[in-house]
Amino acid sequence: MSSRKPIPEPGERKLPRRPASELAEKWTRIDGVDVFYRESPNPTKDERVMAHVHGFGLSGRYLLPTAERLADEFHTYVPDLPGFGRSGKRRDMLDIPDLARAAVDFFDDRGVEKATLVGNSMGCPVIIEFAHRYPERIDRAVLVSPAGGLFNQPLRRAIKQLSQDAPREPVKMARVAVPDYVRFGVPSTMKMFRSLTQYPSLQRLLEMRIPTLVVLGQRDPLLPHAHRVDEIASQTDSHVLVVMLEGAAHAINFSHPGQLAHVIRHFMDDLPIENDPAWPGHVRLYEVHRGKHHPPAQPRG
Repeated sequence: MSSRKPIPEPGERKLPRRPASELAEKWTRIDGVDVFYRESPNPTKDERVMAHVHGFGLSGRYLLPTAERLADEFHTYVPDLPGFGRSGKRRDMLDIPDLARAAVDFFDDRGVEKATLVGNSMGCPVIIEFAHRYPERIDRAVLVSPAGGLFNQPLRRAIKQLSQDAPREPVKMARVAVPDYVRFGVPSTMKMFRSLTQYPSLQRLLEMRIPTLVVLGQRDPLLPHAHRVDEIASQTDSHVLVVMLEGAAHAINFSHPGQLAHVIRHFMDDLPIENDPAWPGHVRLYEVHRGKHHPPAQPRG
């Protein structure tokens, strides 16, 4: 383990060093790879641990708006998984099971026994695989705009969906995403896309037995319609709470951090999913599905 900042390889494009977050920026070294991550600056021992897992080709930077809003209530981590963002690359290309293993290695390195995982897009299959392989290490799962599977195949369809999503996201999102995509590169994109779309997300999701929150954007072109989501979620009677956010597209963690942090807090405390009257009229949350054995929502005292 090391706190030093790695020296870039010759010819490697230097990324901005200006802190992009209120969270502390740190480095460690795991299995010979330098891993960059952000952490709550002053965590306490009794805080629940929450880690945020980024999407396809991206770093954890776009997750910060939501993570920062929860950092005072949870011991928060936002890592760049190996091969992504500012973290080093591995010689062998990571797939979904590899990334789940990288996540548990990160927790081992940080001395974290158990955590709630919050993922966006590709981060959701990583969390699902994490829960499948290491169920004793995960407390709850929050799956925001889960990606992958048949609905995003073939690649040309996924590219079309992404092109439809881009104008629905805040302009500032491009300033974060484009440098990450360029750094990730075309060869990595092809390999990672193949792994993502072949991963059995639905089967694994239905096997999960931990409290799970799924948050969907009503304007997200990468996901099926809400009625199809409800149909799928109804195949399990154990654990899934599905919430739709009107006015949101795919990158909810970046575009609607206040609303997402709000619903995560309520989910973590088993409170009813309620809208804040201060929100704009075009933004509201509503339940699509609640599993029969999901922890019952407790009314506010």
